[in-house]
Amino acid sequence: MEEDGFVLVANKGEECCSLMNPTPEQHQEGPAGYLSEIGTFIDSLAEALWPLNRFIHDNPEIAFQEYKAHQALTDFMRSRQETWKVTPSAYGMETAWVAVYDSGKPGPAVSFNVEMDALPGLGHACGHNLIATASVAAGLATAALMRRHRLPGKVLLFGTPGEEGYRGGKIRLLEQGAYAGVDISLISHPGILHNSALVRTTAFARLEVTYFGRAAHAAKNPWEGINALDALVVAYTAVAALRQQTMPGDVIGLAITDGGGDATNAIHARAACVCALRAASAARLEQLVARVRGCFRGGAEATGARVEIILTPGYKDHVPNRVLAASYARCWNQLPDVPDPPMPSPPTCGAAEPQFARIASSTDQGDVSYAVPSVNASFAIPPGPRGGQPHSADFAIASGTREAFERALRVGKALAGTAVDVLTKEGLLEEVKAQWKRDMEDAKNPSPS
Repeated sequence: MEEDGFVLVANKGEECCSLMNPTPEQHQEGPAGYLSEIGTFIDSLAEALWPLNRFIHDNPEIAFQEYKAHQALTDFMRSRQETWKVTPSAYGMETAWVAVYDSGKPGPAVSFNVEMDALPGLGHACGHNLIATASVAAGLATAALMRRHRLPGKVLLFGTPGEEGYRGGKIRLLEQGAYAGVDISLISHPGILHNSALVRTTAFARLEVTYFGRAAHAAKNPWEGINALDALVVAYTAVAALRQQTMPGDVIGLAITDGGGDATNAIHARAACVCALRAASAARLEQLVARVRGCFRGGAEATGARVEIILTPGYKDHVPNRVLAASYARCWNQLPDVPDPPMPSPPTCGAAEPQFARIASSTDQGDVSYAVPSVNASFAIPPGPRGGQPHSADFAIASGTREAFERALRVGKALAGTAVDVLTKEGLLEEVKAQWKRDMEDAKNPSPS
């Protein structure tokens, strides 16, 4: 996902202040007491995880074809001394997998998503090898602390294929009930611009539009034809006019894929286009799709052509849970040698606006965030020679370096600290869920924020 800076979004309430801004006494509970142990454990995994990270990076596989990564990751999880139940090819997907560590005692179910796919022609230019490394490290560390300290609950690692594109693996897992009973979902994403646990992404969808008219000779008998290309031109112009009344977070991209052929003396019988839509929220996207559909129907009405519109749902926007994000930020900042750029601090009591990182791209973790409380932490890695952002060849180079791997390990420590916080701090999970319910109510409002 490409990153484009911060915006400020109003804080709807102050109910979470007690745990987002703990007292010094509260700091000694939960991960603050365990963080050093988490760090030592993950550091001990570094030489085992580095070859795994490099293998995934050096063997890029596109969406839903992550066979080598699937094998390598499931083999690695089976090799661990903690008792993990590993299920390959899970939930009807060849390259999805699940690994579960169960303490045997009732408690929170914390999960980490492990992405694996690469970009066609670019390799790991989105750094999913680093996402996998961070999540695996976090899951292993959480399980190790649960076993050593006899903490109740369970840890789940989901191998989630096919994030790049449409109908990502996490959506299919949601549909199959994989996240039923899961209390929180944690993941991360690398970039070069910022470190943040309050990441918001956009919702997107795709429309494929085809107009069907009737062919005729443009000089001899044009009145007998129905011009499909005219219908598309009318619709294109209507969409262009609509843009002046869209919200700040709305993006409408349109490409003509079939202009009716090369003939200039013909009334064109067929024309087609593809339209990609993005919006700040799923609720706003629904409105935008309706408005753009109207433009396409208008082209048909104006010319007499028949229109076929196929909607391909994309991903919902990611709604970060600010209670979990506060725990992550605290863990990140308590680890030694805090890297630049600084991570924004959680809002203090009475603050009106937390500082979200607004990223103008999309992920299927957004859909997960509408099902369970989620954090999708962004982290900055040293840039490549040209300073390229994600989805560039330069970033593919950057994501394979040892320095990027070390940064992913730090992320794994903060993710594990957040999970252990939920497992050990009384009342935190209830506060996380209460905040999630408020966020879901707010998400019904199609505001530009």
